[in-house]
Amino acid sequence: MAKAATPIAALRRPAVSGRETMATGVRIAVLPPAERISLRAPAGSIGALSQALGLDLPTKPKTSSAKGGRSALWLGPDEWLVIDQTAGDPLADCASVKALHSAAGVSHRNVAFSVSGPAAEATISAGCPQDLSLAAFPVGACSRTILGKIEIVVLRIGEDSFRVECWRSFSDYAWTFLAEAARDAGV
Repeated sequence: MAKAATPIAALRRPAVSGRETMATGVRIAVLPPAERISLRAPAGSIGALSQALGLDLPTKPKTSSAKGGRSALWLGPDEWLVIDQTAGDPLADCASVKALHSAAGVSHRNVAFSVSGPAAEATISAGCPQDLSLAAFPVGACSRTILGKIEIVVLRIGEDSFRVECWRSFSDYAWTFLAEAARDAGV
């Protein structure tokens, strides 16, 4: 009788993990994995969801809120991207809410980059039509927009630092685009 083969576990490697590059005035790095959910809810559910998530869900365009390593980014009148950079589980937190909502785990879908330094704004602006000037896009501002040919979500986390989220299938494109733009922006 033949012996059954032992199943081999698949090892998932994060897309573009460990990459970092620097150019004059800008540093780009792949951020560590984080838990993310795509959250949809009507206005009447915002209070209960905010309480469950431990932060106020923003209700104005281009705004975000953050508390204890968790951020909520306003993407539309009833849509948020919630990012948890700690060991938290925002999907489980939303599961306890009885108010109408839809929460889907999208951690596996996204990759995030940090773009920082005096030339960070120029680096992203090389392929993004969004006005990222500090006056129009202050610290805490966020937007779903494009970079080159792909959709991104950009969050300004400091005067000269941004978090750029993209789908993992586009992460190599985003990385290459930002690295090339950084060389031009820092000149």
